[in-house]
Amino acid sequence: MKIISYNVNGIRAAIKKGFLEWLVSANPDVICLQETKATADQLDLSLFEEAGYPYHYWFSAEKKGYSGVAILSKTEPKNVVYGTGIDYMDKEGRNIRADFDGVSVMSLYLPSGTNIDRLELKLQYMADFQTYINALKQDIPNLVICGDYNICHEAIDIHDPVRNAKVSGFLPVEREWIDNFINNGFIDSFRFFNKEPHHYSWWTYRANARNNNKGWRIDYNMVAEPLQDKLKRAVILPEAKHSDHCPILVELNE
Repeated sequence: MKIISYNVNGIRAAIKKGFLEWLVSANPDVICLQETKATADQLDLSLFEEAGYPYHYWFSAEKKGYSGVAILSKTEPKNVVYGTGIDYMDKEGRNIRADFDGVSVMSLYLPSGTNIDRLELKLQYMADFQTYINALKQDIPNLVICGDYNICHEAIDIHDPVRNAKVSGFLPVEREWIDNFINNGFIDSFRFFNKEPHHYSWWTYRANARNNNKGWRIDYNMVAEPLQDKLKRAVILPEAKHSDHCPILVELNE
């Protein structure tokens, strides 16, 4: 099972930049999207079906043109869950899950902490999401939580750890949370296979950052520990340029 996660920073804009042609070429079994910034009725859904994804599920924010997650799949899931049941999360369209035989795939878009109010919300979200996942794992142990976590875990995951030490996305409290999240039963699939530096999934549009590879690794395919023996490979796909993020892939053996 080949799973891709991609913060597209607006699905309509990404389509104009060749997203659908890339999707056909990449050919994942499941793709998790974040920051779709669109409702399903704003999209020509037949385009996704023509690309080979007859099963597509969209969970949008109440606020127009903001946030939003989706899951596209080649095969029909047994069950789809929209949101977490936590009201303030679900209003922002940040979680959707599709359950397949042997694995459940979630698309997650964790808030950024761009100012003090949003940082407080992000920290609350992080705590509530951990509680939610702790309970979910009891019933669904084979989870893959794909998405934009808006946090770099270690210094190796950011191009300038010293200057960014007090910037949201690399704050000690955020790094501690993602460390605890992993230690609570998940595998950072990319780091499971690759321990080398200079691999990032997001670059600011400023200062030619992407061409200079001055980036952050804030997108993860977190794989629950019971699936460890099924891990086949995990890679970042920086050649795809439809967004300020790039896609990340994890592949599981059947």
